[in-house]
Formats: sequence, structure tokens, C-alpha cells
Amino acid sequence: MKVVIGLGNPGKKYEKTRHNMGFLVVDSLRKKFNLSDEREKFQAFVSEKNIDGEKVIFFKPQTFMNLSGNAVIEIINFYKLDPKKDIVVIYDDMDLPFGDIRIREKGSSGGHNGIKSIISHIGEEFIRIKCGIGAKEKDAVEHVLGEFNQTEQKDLDEILENINNCVIEMLSVQNLDRIMQKYNKKKEK
Repeated sequence: MKVVIGLGNPGKKYEKTRHNMGFLVVDSLRKKFNLSDEREKFQAFVSEKNIDGEKVIFFKPQTFMNLSGNAVIEIINFYKLDPKKDIVVIYDDMDLPFGDIRIREKGSSGGHNGIKSIISHIGEEFIRIKCGIGAKEKDAVEHVLGEFNQTEQKDLDEILENINNCVIEMLSVQNLDRIMQKYNKKKEK
């Protein structure tokens, strides 16, 4: 079993903000797999799909970003998952240029409160996909909680498709080094 976790904040107010990049990716994957069944469980919105003979859960914590670990630990404990190999966490990173992605197997939170919360519950060893939302032009909070600008909005579908392809390869290929080599490069301008 694999759990694909997209981080974000619940509610209309945050729906189209940069900080909800993880939610956007999970919603995009759900659309790609024609999943309309989203139910609330483990303090999250959850959808399931069998992919290549393996159960995959698409997971959006509804705890607000700073408490993401509360939802994540619930599903890990319920299914007795190994965070090192069974979960993939997708989230925004303002230290990466908009559209770039970085895959990591472990590490610190990098100042991201959602990741900090998850680390406090399960440690630093879990696969993560950091999605670049661009350098802050203003206050950091204002930047991440701001909506995508017109230029970013225009490129968003293509960026989401690239991240979707990355996640789908992770679910089927099982060769993380190869996937990291392929996707951990700067987006072509």
C-alpha cells in the first residue's frame, strides 16, 4: 500500500493559494484517475485506487498545515505503514523556482510547518516531493498564502501534469534514484 499525501489548508479561503500546492497535485491525480469518491477519514479527505495491483490512497489532511502530522500519524498507525517506503508527501517550497520539483528521501523541514509537524510524529525519513512556488517577492506568509499570479496560473496545468507523471512513476517504477535523476532538474524556461 502507498499513501500519496498532499499538504494544504482546508477551506475556500486557501483553495487557490501557493501553500495548497500539495492539495492541487492530489486533486489533479484524482481527476487523472477518475476518482470522485472523496470521504473524510483520519482527519483527512481520502480517495482510493488500485494501481498496478497495489492499493494507493490519495490523502489531504484537513487539520490545517501546522498540524498535518496529526492526520498523517493516524493513517500510518491504522495501516501499520513504513514511512520510509509507503508514503509520499507533496508540498510547496518557496526556495525553489516556480515549476521546479525536488524529490528527497529524508531531511529537515526547511522551515515548512507542515513538514515540521510530520517530522515531529514520524521522523525525517519519508519520501517527499517539493514543488517550487517561486521566491518570495514580499512577506513569506503573504507569498505562500497568496494566489498564483497570472503567469503562474497559465503554467500551472503543465506543472501539475509533470508532478503527476513523477508520482505515477514512483508508484510503479520503484527505482527512486532513477526518478530523482529524471525529475530533480531545473525546469526548462
